[in-house]
Amino acid sequence: MSTGELLSIEPLELTFPFELKKQISCSLQLSNKTDNYVAFKVKTTNPKKYCVRPNTGIVLPRSTCDIIVTMQAQKEAPVDMQCKDKFLLQSVKTNDGATAKDINAEMFNKEAGHVVEECKLRVIYVSPPQPPSPVPEGSEEGSSPRGSVSDNGHVNGAEFAAAAKALTDRFEPQDKNMEARALISKLTEEKSSAIQQNNKLRQELELLRRESSKNRAGVSFVFVILVGLLGMILGYIMKKS
Repeated sequence: MSTGELLSIEPLELTFPFELKKQISCSLQLSNKTDNYVAFKVKTTNPKKYCVRPNTGIVLPRSTCDIIVTMQAQKEAPVDMQCKDKFLLQSVKTNDGATAKDINAEMFNKEAGHVVEECKLRVIYVSPPQPPSPVPEGSEEGSSPRGSVSDNGHVNGAEFAAAAKALTDRFEPQDKNMEARALISKLTEEKSSAIQQNNKLRQELELLRRESSKNRAGVSFVFVILVGLLGMILGYIMKKS
């Protein structure tokens, strides 16, 4: 975990279980440790290869923001599973009530005098979980179950059932492993969608708060004018009396 003055970042390494011709995603969580609004921006050395959602945003005071990084399907495996791609996460304090629409490149310009925190993240490829090896055909250990034959020529049903169960148990872990991988992939996609919706709702809520504050200010101004006019009218009536 990176512990800067503005944001805590978890993890510092983006780990992808590499598989050919398959999109792979991993998540990143930002935690705002301050009482200020913090803007962030994510950059990568290989933008065509990765999709970052969101790649810019606002982390509200004492709250968190989740980022999903998706690697596009690759046609070739890297040599020795080594990856030189890197990410850079920049963060800076911003005005209270700011939203993602207020973010611009100038905010992260150090030469303009802005205090910008930076954190470098590296990419790691790992091999995906390997399914169990299939049972070799023709071997004594992996041969099809056969019931023993008794002296009178009848097949021993109990031994046949036991052998059949043993063979079934061999293949069940492989089936369960495939089901688990499919479930993990589905849950990852659902999590990504939920995170995007959550971030969007946060921004819309903050925008509504800002609009509400502006409306209250406008109503107060009109009220002051009406009170002033009413005072002038009452003064005029009393003079006439």
